[in-house]
Order: sequence, then C-alpha cells, then structure tokens
Amino acid sequence: MNVFDEKRAELERYEFMMGVERGRLAVALDMLTDALILVGQHGVYCPSSRNPAKPALDLQAILESMEGAKALIQSVMEEVRSQREAVRASSPAAG
Repeated sequence: MNVFDEKRAELERYEFMMGVERGRLAVALDMLTDALILVGQHGVYCPSSRNPAKPALDLQAILESMEGAKALIQSVMEEVRSQREAVRASSPAAG
C-alpha cells in the first residue's frame, strides 16, 4: 500500500483546505512529526552512553535531519501560500 492509499482521508481533507501542494506538504509534515515522536520515545530507552540525558548519537542525527526536513517543508508551505496570495491580490477580481 502506498502513501496515497494509506493517507487518503488526510490527503483529501488537507488538499481541500489548503490546495493540493500545501495539503500534501501538510500530510508529509504530520508524518514527520509522528516519526519524530517515535524516535524521541525510542531515545528515552536508548540513552547515550556518554551523556545519559541525551539520546544515542545515531538517534540525535536522525532527529536533527528530521527537524531540518520539517523546517524545509514548512518554508515551502509558506512560500506556496505567499505566492498564492500574491496571485489573488494581483488578479482583476480582487480589485
């Protein structure tokens, strides 16, 4: 089963509310957030041997990469929203 089948209801809801591009990015962001939660929980049970207050080094790297991916997705969503608003503001029907 692919992501489009597995997340069909979420995709339909977000695409309806935000448009296709931003809706799919929103679902991807939700999926990343869920994965971050799971990795964070795993980090509680697999602490670093050097610093028990932090997760193992491999989990730290995964968390950093996923946080970076979330930031990139959020920036794309904001850019798409800004472009859409600019198009609406410049359309003849807006004035």
